[in-house]
Amino acid sequence: MTKFHPASLVRELLTLGVRDVGENRHQEAVAKAAEVADDRLAWHFVGQLQSNKARAVRGYAATVHSVDRESLVRALSAEDGRVIGVFLEIGLSDEPGRGGIPPAAAESLAEQVVAAAGLRLLGVMGVAPLGTEPRPAFARLREISERVRTVDAGAVGISAGMSGDFREAILEGATHLRIGTAITGKRPTGG
Repeated sequence: MTKFHPASLVRELLTLGVRDVGENRHQEAVAKAAEVADDRLAWHFVGQLQSNKARAVRGYAATVHSVDRESLVRALSAEDGRVIGVFLEIGLSDEPGRGGIPPAAAESLAEQVVAAAGLRLLGVMGVAPLGTEPRPAFARLREISERVRTVDAGAVGISAGMSGDFREAILEGATHLRIGTAITGKRPTGG
């Protein structure tokens, strides 16, 4: 994650071999993707996404980690010859402002993604609740992942873990980590 960091950091990371870059704000992501236009980079959109911005995000993102409703599936879907990967964002807490579908709705939303043009279901994504031991939440996410694979056997991805809890996420099968400050350092202020 390069949130609030300049595009120059993305270029530096590219020279070091980083090929996947995550952003969680569309305005920042689209500007960086344009400034660091390089086919070697795969942009991952990981933040909450409004349906009215989905088409624009589809224009630069290889993967969207925060698909949490049917309207977003419809907005991201396109028959333009390009396929983007999506993760279903699963709500792992009742915290206000946290995104994600209820775990019971995972298979239904997975079916909608599988039926949509231009989308490939990669798996599930979740954020551990604040102030609690993260591993039990990631264990629940792994169990939900197993259920989603009954809809699409290829949806084996688990996007979980950030700078503070990636070890616990790996222990529960995370395949994609959303690490920012542990790699990029403290975020610049003012973003």
